[in-house]
Amino acid sequence: MIPRYARPEMVAIWSAETRFRIWFEIEAHAADAMAALGTIPREAAERIWTASDAEFDVARIDEIEAVTKHDVIAFLTHVAEIVGPEARYLHQGLTSSDVLDTCLAVQLSRAADILLDDLDRLMAALKRRAFEHKDTVCIGRSHGIHAEPTTFGLKLAQAYAEAERNRARLAAARADIATCAISGAVGTFANVDPRVEAHVAEKMGLTPEPVSTQVIPRDRHAMFFATLGVIASSVERLATEIRHLQRTEVLEVEEYFSPGQKGSSAMPHKRNPVLTENLTGLARVVRGMVTPALENVALWHERDISHSSVERMIGPDATVTLDFALNRLVGVVDRLVVYPETMARNMDRLRGLVHSQRVLLALTRKGVSREDAYAIVQRNAMKVWERGADFRAELQADPDVAAALSAEDLAAEFDLGYHLKHVDTIFARVFGQ
Repeated sequence: MIPRYARPEMVAIWSAETRFRIWFEIEAHAADAMAALGTIPREAAERIWTASDAEFDVARIDEIEAVTKHDVIAFLTHVAEIVGPEARYLHQGLTSSDVLDTCLAVQLSRAADILLDDLDRLMAALKRRAFEHKDTVCIGRSHGIHAEPTTFGLKLAQAYAEAERNRARLAAARADIATCAISGAVGTFANVDPRVEAHVAEKMGLTPEPVSTQVIPRDRHAMFFATLGVIASSVERLATEIRHLQRTEVLEVEEYFSPGQKGSSAMPHKRNPVLTENLTGLARVVRGMVTPALENVALWHERDISHSSVERMIGPDATVTLDFALNRLVGVVDRLVVYPETMARNMDRLRGLVHSQRVLLALTRKGVSREDAYAIVQRNAMKVWERGADFRAELQADPDVAAALSAEDLAAEFDLGYHLKHVDTIFARVFGQ
């Protein structure tokens, strides 16, 4: 993670200070549970908690680790320097993975809470703009080519529904990742009572892992990061739509261009979709972290640490990057400039061709076979493509059309409102209103 694409609240979750504070809380809560069970003296557990007032010296821990080559041992050694002789009761029956995996569960849960809030704000922005443009008519495109009319509000409603699905996915992934393992070597609880795990889980806002193998199973983490990848893809989908709609030849929407902003070092006229281009790139980064998470699932026997280096990187990077991207997208949606007049002009560029399906269906209702109706409509449509003719005028002049449809019948098939009659129904499905 780099400061350019990072927000302080999410970054703080992954700081060394936060990590060591979580490690300490895990160890201290475990000591409390052991004291309650009579495994260690009560006064030892109380003495351990006195270290909670201390500021853990990251530089000192790094100094110890340079010798021990083991981060958890370095941390415990530093805590012992603060606590004194009672520190010998720390880490009774625990393994490093008990601390590391439980800490990671806490960090990912906290990160998920921030991301859930990000999605809530994105959904609020999308909903507001969707209702603002519920009836703003624009052309729908398939294969990048004009298809039939829709509204810009429906485009935003679709993005809202996608974000809502992503929120549900993330909430489920958060619940799945929030497990605690304090089960000792190879996960058998041989040297630590399962009640210690239950106590630590409750205090840290987690649930006990039903069966761990010294490490928490990595299918949980794989699902979490896969969910982040799906959310990133949804960010990119909306960003790509905005980028296409901002192209000079289209210009139906535009990112807000602030006073003093510059679009190009060479061309003073440029107003580029830099924010949504940036979002496309950030989405690629987040998705790139999904495959390593999936590959972490297959560990050797009860544990190895091939997953560790991966998670030390993708944990912070994926959550920090996605948090930044979601917040940037909220800003883009909130301040997006929409041009209804341009949408209307673009709608008319093909001189009525967007109504071709309606004419096709009208002919079939008048007894023309579908194959013949298609051929009749298509041959007139090609005149529009090739010569810039007016579609309705060409149809009126076609004797096969005139034999089936009166001028009044044909005019009715060019009613733009026909395409919008179910917009309220779709909005009710999406927003429940």
